[in-house]
Amino acid sequence: MPPTAGLGLKSQHYADALAADAEGLWFEVHPENYMAAGGPRLRWLEAIRAEHPLSLHGVGLSLAADADPDPAHLLALKALADRFEPFVVSEHLAWSTHRGVHQPDLLPFPRTRAALDRIAANIGRTQDVLGRTILVENPSLYLPLTGHDLDETDFLIALTRRTGCGLLVDVNNVFVSASNLGYAAETYLDALPADAIGEIHLAGHGVDEGGSSLLIDTHDAPVAETVWTLYRRLIDRVGPRPTLIERDDDIPAFAVLMAERDRAHGLLQREPAHV
Repeated sequence: MPPTAGLGLKSQHYADALAADAEGLWFEVHPENYMAAGGPRLRWLEAIRAEHPLSLHGVGLSLAADADPDPAHLLALKALADRFEPFVVSEHLAWSTHRGVHQPDLLPFPRTRAALDRIAANIGRTQDVLGRTILVENPSLYLPLTGHDLDETDFLIALTRRTGCGLLVDVNNVFVSASNLGYAAETYLDALPADAIGEIHLAGHGVDEGGSSLLIDTHDAPVAETVWTLYRRLIDRVGPRPTLIERDDDIPAFAVLMAERDRAHGLLQREPAHV
């Protein structure tokens, strides 16, 4: 996939997305919204796939759970990937299911060596079923957890080495976690190996409405200028990578999102600054 910029596909924007002709435009979807035998969503996705590349960004595999990925979910994901041939499939470094109970969030875990073994095995099972490597996304964190054996960048690097998976670097998640937990976002990003990074996400965040200084990964606002600055720093170091503008709430007109997408696309096409 050429290193261009894309948008998350929203149902209210299907017609605009189908008509869009911007250079290099691609769209991301959550596969869980399309795991069906038929219906209007799949027909729209087929029409858009005929015009633009797609990526599948999962939220339901629960790779960090203390159990194997659900076999039925994996097979449904494989069927969707085989049908639409996305240029990448990605998932989150988090868990959301426990003994059949599904949580409405992507939850953290202690980065122990046992967790590394378990998650690497789950990534391996996923890649074996799909017949392809996947990308794993760094999480947004809000409170410190105890019991870590590895810091987050070392944990991610170890996963790539054990499984051959790549990294989806969400720059907003890095900024949110760094602000909440008190470390430097620049140091985190500088530690990630360039050859492991397959995609980048950019999104907006907000401040906790309870009055604290906690940042929340809301995906309901434009990309902050601090995140744009980190993004430029990252691509100056690693080179252009496919980049997505994420917006999942308070969704504006398609043209507003395209303006952010065009900004990212322009940065990908420019000559990198020296880092």
